[in-house]
Amino acid sequence: MGDVHVVFVVYPGFQILDLTGPHEVFQQAGPYKVTVVSAARGPVVADGGLAVTPDSTIDTYGGPIDTLVVAGGSGKFAACDDDRLIAWLQGAAARSRRVASVCTGAFLLAKAGLLDGHRACTHWGSCDELAVRHPEVEVDPAPIFVRSGNIWTSAGVTAGMDLALAMVEDDLGAEAARTIARRLVMFVQRPGGQAQFSVQLATQLPAREPLREVQAWIDEHPAGDLSVPALATRAGMSERHFTRVFTAQVGRSPGSYVEAARLQAARRMLETTDATLESVARTCGFGTVKTLHRSFKRILSVTPGQYRSHFG
Repeated sequence: MGDVHVVFVVYPGFQILDLTGPHEVFQQAGPYKVTVVSAARGPVVADGGLAVTPDSTIDTYGGPIDTLVVAGGSGKFAACDDDRLIAWLQGAAARSRRVASVCTGAFLLAKAGLLDGHRACTHWGSCDELAVRHPEVEVDPAPIFVRSGNIWTSAGVTAGMDLALAMVEDDLGAEAARTIARRLVMFVQRPGGQAQFSVQLATQLPAREPLREVQAWIDEHPAGDLSVPALATRAGMSERHFTRVFTAQVGRSPGSYVEAARLQAARRMLETTDATLESVARTCGFGTVKTLHRSFKRILSVTPGQYRSHFG
């Protein structure tokens, strides 16, 4: 395999780990030639204050591009307003085998029209804004990274290393990726379907005490009766009022929260026990393996068996 040319795009206010994390993965892999480009000459200051001197500018880089990677960072919107940079991204993407973003670099790809019609992800804190600004993009807030055709997008910061490892695996095989992960002392090579965070971290804490008690009950009793009528009775509210208040204060509907809580319980069982899938489905409130499988595929994009093989 000859040199695989990976070109990173940075701009003032980029996130330094969005560059250095995946950059190191590619450098460790061997056949990759990594180049960093920016719109202007001279050092580019990251949002943490460190400065990086790119190898080239978008005006002077004339080499091949196999993989185009755009970093995220606090300067993303100013970069999106740079028409020359966005036009260069469009042209560079057209001659690239694959195009990727790390974290909020997805905003630049979206501004260039490269995410239109694609499923994509970004840092969990920016998913809503990406969806509002670019409704033509199917924004998925859950995964570590998403591959849609030749477009790859990742979640926040360190997820860029997972993205790069997945690309290395795609190019060189699973053993090469595992070797790099061990060398970089990465705890585990996470597949794209691994969720960015648990359901407890992903939701708001309700202001009202009855709702906090209901939320705790759901988390502690995933196999219980978690229907809206049962939960509303526990909260001392009518079903309609409970649904409205729970959704407003937790940030998701009761049904969505229940499914996420059951999924979280199932993930814990798959990670820490050798229980059968039938037992996991029953203990975590899914009832059947078919329902468990459907929920995992829809939300995490992996099967329960695949999840256990990676995290068990």
